[in-house]
Amino acid sequence: MAKDFPDVRVIILSMHANEEYVLQALRAGAAGYLLKDGGPVELDLALKVVAAGGTYLAPSMSKHLVEDYVRRAAGESPAPLDRLTSPQREVLQLIAEGHTTKEIAGKLNLSVKTAETHRTQLMQRLDIHDVAGLVRYALRVGLIQPDS
Repeated sequence: MAKDFPDVRVIILSMHANEEYVLQALRAGAAGYLLKDGGPVELDLALKVVAAGGTYLAPSMSKHLVEDYVRRAAGESPAPLDRLTSPQREVLQLIAEGHTTKEIAGKLNLSVKTAETHRTQLMQRLDIHDVAGLVRYALRVGLIQPDS
């Protein structure tokens, strides 16, 4: 969308407070990422910053992204999620949400064999070899939220 409408500035208003969602939004061309619980004062500030040509991130998200940037600038290895392809991240999320391989294949319009291949590759890249470990990992990195 950002490529088609370069003059349009988009602020994402989300309930998801994890880095993966923020990074996906920024990669897609969003100029801001605001959490729904931010309140009207923060929304007003985000609108002003983005309208002036800047980028606005919810303060809680900025801290994590800056820490990640500093880590990368220091030459440390990328976060494991960054080593996954987009389909592998989708498969990981669906596994963590409790879906079977057949359900995952249906949701992503893949063959069961392709879904299994993505699962095998993400397990290798993350060096996690069971579903319980994948679920714990997805929770730890904020890909899914624990049930309240």
